Amino acid sequence: MRDKLLNDGGPAFPVWELNGKGQPEMTGFGMTLRDYFAAKAMQGLLAAQIHGFIDTPANGPFASMAYEMADAMLKAREGE
Repeated sequence: MRDKLLNDGGPAFPVWELNGKGQPEMTGFGMTLRDYFAAKAMQGLLAAQIHGFIDTPANGPFASMAYEMADAMLKAREGE
């Protein structure tokens, strides 16, 4: 199971609105940046499989691989 303390990058596409005092307030959180990165990684993995660049069966561990890539991308961002 995923470590609860892992940085998920926060919201990928937050929605900001002005509250009653005219101050910006996040009202929609949506998916996390980790989920967004994993979705992009999944797209690349599936495309690579379709075109024969990787030899992983269709029921292979793509989701796990995608989240490993997402975690690596989040870690790389920490060094900015």
